[in-house]
Amino acid sequence: MSSTGGTASVAGTTGEDRSDYTREESRAIRQRSLRLLGALVDPLRWQLVLALAVLVVSTALRVAGPALIAYGLNTALPQAMQDADWMPTIAIVGIYLLAGIGGAALIGWYAVVAARLTQAVMLDLRTRIFLHTQRLSLEFHESYTSGRIISRQTSDLDSIRELLDGGLNELVSGVLYGAFTFLALLLLDWQSGLILAVAGLPLYLLMRWFYRNSQRAYRESRVVSAKVIVKFVETMTGIRAVKAFRKEPRNDDEFGGLSGQYRDVNMRSLRLFGTFEPGMMAVSAFAVAGVLLWGGLRVVDGALLVGTLLAAVLYVRNFFSPLQEVAMFLNSYQSATAALEKVSGVLEEEPTVPDPARPVDLWKAAGHVEFRDVVFGYADDRTILPHFSLDIPAGQTIALVGTTGAGKSTLAKLVSRFYDPSHGAVTLDGVDLRSLHPKDLRRAIVMVTQEAYLFSGTVADNIALGKPDATFEEIRAAARAVGADTFIERLPDGYDTDVNKRGGRVSAGQRQLISFARAFLADPAVLILDEATASLDIPSERQIQSALQTLLADRTAIIIAHRLSTVSIADRVLVMEHGRIIEDDAPAALIAGTGKFAQLHSAWKQSLV
Repeated sequence: MSSTGGTASVAGTTGEDRSDYTREESRAIRQRSLRLLGALVDPLRWQLVLALAVLVVSTALRVAGPALIAYGLNTALPQAMQDADWMPTIAIVGIYLLAGIGGAALIGWYAVVAARLTQAVMLDLRTRIFLHTQRLSLEFHESYTSGRIISRQTSDLDSIRELLDGGLNELVSGVLYGAFTFLALLLLDWQSGLILAVAGLPLYLLMRWFYRNSQRAYRESRVVSAKVIVKFVETMTGIRAVKAFRKEPRNDDEFGGLSGQYRDVNMRSLRLFGTFEPGMMAVSAFAVAGVLLWGGLRVVDGALLVGTLLAAVLYVRNFFSPLQEVAMFLNSYQSATAALEKVSGVLEEEPTVPDPARPVDLWKAAGHVEFRDVVFGYADDRTILPHFSLDIPAGQTIALVGTTGAGKSTLAKLVSRFYDPSHGAVTLDGVDLRSLHPKDLRRAIVMVTQEAYLFSGTVADNIALGKPDATFEEIRAAARAVGADTFIERLPDGYDTDVNKRGGRVSAGQRQLISFARAFLADPAVLILDEATASLDIPSERQIQSALQTLLADRTAIIIAHRLSTVSIADRVLVMEHGRIIEDDAPAALIAGTGKFAQLHSAWKQSLV
């Protein structure tokens, strides 16, 4: 592991597929999630205060209804019946309507304010995930599957959005409504309030049981959900290999098993909710019955008015009604909490190849690359390059050959600073790559790999990737230089052909030529070709030999290739074995000798016969 770290935090990449956290781990995860939530909400705190104020006023207006009914039955209606004075009754009806209309209007306003808050938070969170995962080092992306990244950006964000859209509103309005209702009941009839408080004990125990069990169930649900997405993405991404090796039946079994696990986890969650809701309804029924029985006895004795009893019964019923919304919140909350844990875990990952605190500018690189006693391994117990030293003068083309696992691609990744060495240094023109300004590093060093990736857009856009401000003539000149202009002109719209639309599809060899043109236009001081001609057939490879000469001229080049025809254009050949250089000389000198490269060259020549 590189010296810059790479150890994953709890439930980050190491805990991604777990659901059995210790108490300390759970506490750390909650704190991490709350930090993220606080960072998202902090810029919106005044909008949040406005939303809360609107909700408090609207809830107070809604809670006033039963108290107004009690006043109307106890005071206003008797005056109308005894004294024919209808004004108090009319006033109560008017106030009741105004409270209802005002509460409804404020709820509508609150819904708009809350929706704006939700969208602002989701925009911020979605942008954070995208920017942060782009900034993370290659080590993270090689260990964190694309399916899991997609899961963070899709299903997890959807769960959080559902919580903010509906669940959180239900919780806040439900808790406020319940608190205001209980307070109003105590002011109206403290004895009925006491009965409701007693009913609150079994209600608390029921909600505590539901919360604990649903938390475990939803955490398992998010883990299994991520596995389902990963399996689907991997299968669709590797569909050619699936069909080539007839892997469909095995995939059917594996995906069916994962889908079955997902169903079982969701069924456990539904059974929990199916137990919770009837239990809450039973507690509500006993509370209403208790208030009605005790209130009825007091009405008979003349100690309580009928209007007050009716209002007390309405308050008790109203107290339990929003608790179903709170239960729905708990339902959404568990799912969103598990999702927030995953998202916060990704956002707390730190790049193992960090940008320098005090970057050194290198405006014009000559291309002198040097490895100074470099030690590197992808894991602590396995060293790939043990005390490796190498000097590559500016403008020299070297070829790296050797068996698989010899360390060739690792060397290229260190030069590109995809990884940092555990010990020693890799320098460009005497500057440690760890100190070099990122913009200068990316301008000076370019790698072309076997997997030439084309992004959505036109052929011209893809060639101009490393130089977005390039003119069309510069783009075309780069394509001509590497021999790509001929086939590009034959495409339906030439350089304006969209590579992802029908008719714009290009072969693997053509993609590689476009990547060569991209590298030529970027004009780096150091060019790395990592198996870059492997996708080309023999005629195509011969066709671009001259293009490679043009591409590699006047720059430092590192060529990693199994095809020795490509190696022949190098000034110097390095034969690697177990992370060490065992041969180092000009191609002709090595071929004339009796070493490893001479044996490889002889075998390659015989294979062409």
